Amino acid sequence: MDKNNLIWKILWVTVFGIAMAFIEAAVVVYLRVIYYPEGFVFPLKSMIDNTIIVEPFREIATIFMLLSIAALAGKKLWERFAYFLLSFGVWDIFYYIWLKVLLDWPSSIFDWDILFLIPLPWISPVIAPVSIALLMILIGILIAYSFQKGHDFRPTLISCILVLVGAVLILYSFMQDTNATLHQQLPRPYRYELLVIGELLFAVSFIASYLKGNSSPIGKCLTGIQESGVRSQNEKRKS
Repeated sequence: MDKNNLIWKILWVTVFGIAMAFIEAAVVVYLRVIYYPEGFVFPLKSMIDNTIIVEPFREIATIFMLLSIAALAGKKLWERFAYFLLSFGVWDIFYYIWLKVLLDWPSSIFDWDILFLIPLPWISPVIAPVSIALLMILIGILIAYSFQKGHDFRPTLISCILVLVGAVLILYSFMQDTNATLHQQLPRPYRYELLVIGELLFAVSFIASYLKGNSSPIGKCLTGIQESGVRSQNEKRKS
């Protein structure tokens, strides 16, 4: 892949994410005028009309739009995954930037927000999704660059397990306070330790897979260790 081609792809995926973020922020502006005319604060207000039914489908549609731009930008599975991470991360960060421009909110990165509604409402301070989005952007660009250099990116089984464990920890930190999300109470203190552990697992998983797929000394070492382990298992089976 030509380097200029990579830059243009990253640029247009970024532009798409920024534009999507404005649409998302505009919808939230309308919702807050209806449900929080005096300003958005916890405890949450109960939505008893059809809005609560429409919102999850709007969120699903948003994810499909991000998947679509990723499918168009990439050729291979993990290259498309890279552009999905990039578009998602840009969308998430600029969502808060646009809200700051339109509503002068959040006043702090530690303000609480509703992140998602499926399968249960997700809540956390703003710093949590923003930090994850920054990590997604970095990982997405590095994976895309790896493909541009002609290298492959194939996560190992261990890497996938680490990502799964990290995702479970972070999702639990978002959804565990059901009193705040379902019973209109003030949220309990956020579990930052779960966020940090989850992000560290994401980072370790990516670094291991990235180095393995690139022709660096460390990558060759990791590949050699893995191949040595496979040979050892095969010899045990033969004996």
